[in-house]
Amino acid sequence: MNGRTKLVPSIADILFTVIFIKLVFFSGGTLLVDGDTGYHIRAGEFIIDTFSVPDRDIFSFLSPPLAWTAHEWLSEVIMASVHSAFGLTGIVIFFSFLIAFIFSLLFKMVRTSGGNMVAVVVIMLLVIGSSQVHWLARPHIFLLLLTVVWYRLLDSYQYDDRNHLYFLPPLMLLWVNLHGGFILGLVLVAVYLVGNIVGSMVSTDDGKQRCARKARALALTMLACILVSMINPYGPRILLFPLELTSNKLIMDSIVEFQSPNFHVFRPFAYLILFTVATFALSRTSLNIIEVILAVLFVNMALYSTRHIPLFGIVVAPILARQTELILNQRKGMLVGFLKKRSEGIASMDASSRWHLWPVAACLAAVVLFAAGRIEYGFDEKKMPVEAVEFLKREKIEGNMFNNDEFGDYIIYAAWPGYRVFFDGRSDMYGAQRLKEYLSVRGIAPGWERVLEKYGISWVIFNARSPLSQHLLERPDWRLIYADRVAVIFVRNTEEYEALIERYGDARPVVGGGEDDQE
Repeated sequence: MNGRTKLVPSIADILFTVIFIKLVFFSGGTLLVDGDTGYHIRAGEFIIDTFSVPDRDIFSFLSPPLAWTAHEWLSEVIMASVHSAFGLTGIVIFFSFLIAFIFSLLFKMVRTSGGNMVAVVVIMLLVIGSSQVHWLARPHIFLLLLTVVWYRLLDSYQYDDRNHLYFLPPLMLLWVNLHGGFILGLVLVAVYLVGNIVGSMVSTDDGKQRCARKARALALTMLACILVSMINPYGPRILLFPLELTSNKLIMDSIVEFQSPNFHVFRPFAYLILFTVATFALSRTSLNIIEVILAVLFVNMALYSTRHIPLFGIVVAPILARQTELILNQRKGMLVGFLKKRSEGIASMDASSRWHLWPVAACLAAVVLFAAGRIEYGFDEKKMPVEAVEFLKREKIEGNMFNNDEFGDYIIYAAWPGYRVFFDGRSDMYGAQRLKEYLSVRGIAPGWERVLEKYGISWVIFNARSPLSQHLLERPDWRLIYADRVAVIFVRNTEEYEALIERYGDARPVVGGGEDDQE
């Protein structure tokens, strides 16, 4: 192996480097388009400062404080630590690294599952393109990482007879404290358990014994993981949290990331689905029971909720790799021969790469440029009420606010504890009733004024072009005191706010440049 060959990056290194460079140097701001990042950071700071995980709300003015299951507490501590040392730019770099590492690791998993190298690269590009829809600087990135590792351990046990199941309970202890999606780990173990139970009933003698042995090991692992999952600040009731969230129809139907993907806009996910259907149709080898359950379960999850698309990509990738390899082995022809020959060449070069020079160089470049002040990220002033919150901090407006939920996330980040919100991204905590009340005011539905009276709302900060803002402009009992292209602030036309109205009562809406209020 000559020095020149050593400098050629592996495909895994190329994927890591391209994703990392794209996010850090070109589109890192997209990781901060969701305001939830802000409240996660402040929650982590609270946990570090008080050395306790809250079981009651600390960010809204609602009284008594609502019960809050801070199921992402460990992720929030990590985010707060990174933010304390490196700010929001550090958050972007950190999550860019995690995302790049996840898909580099997934490629290695898919590659070890077998498959033509050309086909594997195509599969990975489709998975990566589909998954970008949920690349955000939020705790669910830890969910994606743990899913890849967890899935690999189960796959290697099932198909390679490598028994590393003893890693799963310790991983579950980490997972249950990082993210409420830990239930996915239990679901995956259950799928492999069911597959082996079925296999023990329908296989030949040798196969029956092998499946029965694996089923016993998986059952014990499942039990151990369930027991370990109870080691968290909320004990056994954490097991009910994912079920309570997904069974709340109003939340599932109202929050964008829980809604089904919109195929009327360009979505690589559509092509991943078509590729999956075509691969399964062309293969002369049937999927085994485990692959069938995984494919059906996760395609249903992805079609039901946009946030599950990356999970579908992770789960289906190794299955597609195995099936495409079978298809190519079952067929002959010039194209098949070309693909096999090209795959062998790429695989040979990929195997010769030993150093991780390019990923290391990309990470060092990010660190150096960050230290030099050449990379800087923050919340987008065209989407978040950055200037409006600075106004609030100067004026110190008293009373209870009504706010856009995304604005609430940013207000928690930028102005808590000086200001406490009415609603924010923790829809699971607020529950269906308060979500319904929030939506009624946002949409000026019948009874919206009673909601404001119920909660003693005396001022409003909302999206500049929302129906609510346009309606309040026409009401004599509300006065506009601040407006920019993103946010407007109204106060009740009462003596309490007389001084503010005198100073800022001639404020006028800024026409154009804002965005419609969307959930």
